Formats: sequence, structure tokens, C-alpha cells
Amino acid sequence: MLDLGEQPASDHFPPAADPGPDPTYPLQMWLCAACGLAQLLVDPTVPEEPRATEPAALVEQAVDAVGRVAAAGWLRAGGRVAEYGSPHGGSWLDLMAERGLTVVGDGAEAEVVLDCFGLMHHADQAAALAERAARVAPGGVLMLQYHSLGTIVRLGQWNSLRHGHYAYYSTAALGRMLASVGFVARQAWRFELYGGTILLAATRAEAAGPGPDATVTELEAEEAALGVEDPARVRALQDSAVSRAEALHRWLAEQRAAGTRVFGYGAASRAVALLCRAGVDRSLLPAVADASPAKHGRRMPATDIPVVPPSDLVATRPEAVALFLPDLLRELRATLPEVEAGGGRWVDVEALGATPV
Repeated sequence: MLDLGEQPASDHFPPAADPGPDPTYPLQMWLCAACGLAQLLVDPTVPEEPRATEPAALVEQAVDAVGRVAAAGWLRAGGRVAEYGSPHGGSWLDLMAERGLTVVGDGAEAEVVLDCFGLMHHADQAAALAERAARVAPGGVLMLQYHSLGTIVRLGQWNSLRHGHYAYYSTAALGRMLASVGFVARQAWRFELYGGTILLAATRAEAAGPGPDATVTELEAEEAALGVEDPARVRALQDSAVSRAEALHRWLAEQRAAGTRVFGYGAASRAVALLCRAGVDRSLLPAVADASPAKHGRRMPATDIPVVPPSDLVATRPEAVALFLPDLLRELRATLPEVEAGGGRWVDVEALGATPV
């Protein structure tokens, strides 16, 4: 459905002094005609240690999610909770403990088994889901949070595709996966994070109670209308990849020709494929700032663009900041007010050349 050609590992940030070239690998999204799961078939990369800093938007969404799940009656004080987290960081366990749940260790059963963006990182999807389902205690619930394929298709988020992310879930495809381990989706919650993420509550199919409620069936209907299992619709992500990469290169070239000082912000995996496909180097983008100290002194994969601390961005007083993570905008306006106070503006690069499906 989507072929990004040869791409570097998006979590491998070489030292800035390393001239490269960096190793690259094929990066493709395939859509299973049998089960509807969008996925990687091959990933020869080796995961690096996480270097990211958890953004405020992710923390705020976790608080909101736990509150909404508790209000719906899924969290019972005195119960146990187990978490499968994302390698990118973040945890809901403290929030769950505040609700009276007891955290259990690896392998133990729990009334609430939570996976927050973790499942997609497993090459063997069937085994990973079966492991999680097996740990749900009788009468318990499996909670799965994922970046919706419906969102990716609707907003043309082609650069969500990356090495290490093996699966991109529609609600229907995930429902089939759950059925294979004897579970059924009962309720869903939507969040603005990443343009649209879903939290799904699932229980064993034989458990007493109703089947999927309207939050699940309506979500499946909306995603079906978007064509998340229609190859012709999902292939439109390829057009988005071309148009947005061309738009970014064109915009940066125009800013350089006009003498506009431009900086980048957000050395994230989504920025890697975009910069590579757009053919951007430091002549167009002098640096990308990021809050993660572990990335400072390094460079963006397969480019010569250095990653620097936010203080460098402030000192440069750019007239425009290319923002690669739009979810950070509110947080950055609060933590880096100097940008707009100095006459600079934040530019959502994902909106350049956008052609949503």
C-alpha cells in the first residue's frame, strides 16, 4: 500500500561528527487481504535504546483516559493492574494506583491488563496479543490503545510508517485479532492525540454482558467508510508521501531564497522519513531542536542536520520554526514563548501539501 523506498532506522541518531552514510533498509506497508491488518512484513533493523522525552500531550491524554475509563466502571478498587508499555516511554501505573489498583509484575494475572502503544512493536502480533490476553484474570478487561489506521488514512499520515512499528490497526482488524484469542471489544474511547487515537476495552467473549456498544460499532462504520480495508483507498497514502515531501522541500527553499531564518523542532521518528524523502539537508534546515538530552550532539538519520537543545533555537531567534510534531504546539508555546515574542511563528510541516483522503 505504501512504499517509502530505502529508509534509515528512525531511532538510530548517529553522532553529529559521524559523516555517514547511514545504513538504509526497505520500508513498506502491506495490507492483509484476509484479516485487514496493515503491517510491515520485513524489518531488518535493530531497535535502539529510547532517546525520547515524554511530551505533555501524552501525559495529559493518560490522565484523561484513566478518568474516562474509571467513570465507565472498568476500574475497581482493590483489583490488580499489569501494563505493557511502549518502548518510547510513558506509564499509566501511578494513575491506576491512585484509583486503588495494585500493580503486579511480569507474568502475573490482573483484572486490568493495559497496553499503551506497545503491541505494535512486536513482529509476532499473534503471540504478543495471546500473551496479554492470557494474563487477564477471570472477569477482567484488556485495554488496548492504538493510533488508528482510520486517522492515518483520513489525514494522509504516511510518515507514521516506520521500522519497528509492525502493525497499524483498524478497529475491525483488531476485533478479528481479539476474536482469535477469545476476546471481544466492548467499549471504545477516542482522543485527539496524534490526530486520533483509540482506547479499546475488551473482555472474554463468554463473559456475561452485552456485546460491542455503540462506541465500537460507530467507530467500525466510520473506518469502513474511510476505506481502511480497501487497497485503492489506503494506497492514497503514497500520493500523500509524494505531495508532502515535495511541499516541505519547496517551502524550505522558498524561505531560504527570501532570507528567512528557519529552525526545526521535534527529532521524532515521523520527521526522519519526511526529511529523507524531501531531500532536506542543513543548507535548507540548519538544525532541529529537541527536548531529549540523549539526542543532543547527534544528527537526524541519513542527513547532516544536527539535533540541538531548545536553547539553541531560542538563541538563533528564527523567523519560522518547522514543527514536526504538531501535538507539541500548545506545550511549546508555553515553554518557549521567546519564539513568538521574538516575531517567530510555528509552522506545522505536516499540513504543507496535505491532501487528506
